[in-house]
Amino acid sequence: MPHQLAPDPDRAVLIAGPTASGKSALAARIAARQGRAVVNADALQVFDCWRALSARPGPGECAAAPHLLFGHRPATAHYSAGDWLREVAGVLRAHPAPVIVGGTGLYFTALTEGLAEIPPVPAGIRAEAEARLAEAGLAALAAELDAESRSRIDTANPARVLRAWEVLRATGRGIAAWQAETPPPLLPFRVATALVLEPDRDWLAARIDARFDAMIADGALEEVRAARGWWDPALPAARAIGAAELMAHLRGEMTLAAAIAAAKTATRRYAKRQRTWFRNRLGGWARIAVPGAQG
Repeated sequence: MPHQLAPDPDRAVLIAGPTASGKSALAARIAARQGRAVVNADALQVFDCWRALSARPGPGECAAAPHLLFGHRPATAHYSAGDWLREVAGVLRAHPAPVIVGGTGLYFTALTEGLAEIPPVPAGIRAEAEARLAEAGLAALAAELDAESRSRIDTANPARVLRAWEVLRATGRGIAAWQAETPPPLLPFRVATALVLEPDRDWLAARIDARFDAMIADGALEEVRAARGWWDPALPAARAIGAAELMAHLRGEMTLAAAIAAAKTATRRYAKRQRTWFRNRLGGWARIAVPGAQG
């Protein structure tokens, strides 16, 4: 479709979509044709440990156009949407009309709707929250939140509950109160070309399975083997889909075939959650059917 491959060169391009939907290839194609930079908006592709497992763009794509914020953080780093937004602000000064691509919806809403400027949570409180979760469980942790914050977050999502608990413990204010003071967005989606890829479900499921096999062939298991020296399930980098399953195989807890099958299932479930999130939160973005978006 011409308007996708030749968007207004003065407007940034935002491309969201579920994992394995082909968004990175589309972003690289637009950037190469229009002399733009590609900026990562995927929470796992920022880590240097997951070249194969996170399907980072390859040498050919990176040679055709600058690729920024990919693989630039160590595995042991704690990296948040706020960290990403601060880095993107610097990128936009040098590249005012890049192609920003990824599957982390929170990054896109932070960019286009604004993000509350919540003070960093000390490591000790983060450890306290994780210990409290392990000891008392998710429901107990959610019950300790202030009522307003509890009503506004997904209390079935451990990451969201942990974050709200940490903020309340560290600052004495609920996360909802901080969010009420959100500053203006860095890049409102209405001043950009904002696209959401919507793949056919059966097509995507087959592509997810084939891509994970390609990841294994490309060295994903070796990446997980190298991660044993730093592995901590609480680290953001450890949330890469397939990492825990392959680590379980390396520990002798399951066969490689079982680990691969479990990782493929987890990836399909993640893609379903992404589709739901994009449908609910990116309502004003243009929808692009896949396959067909890159023809």
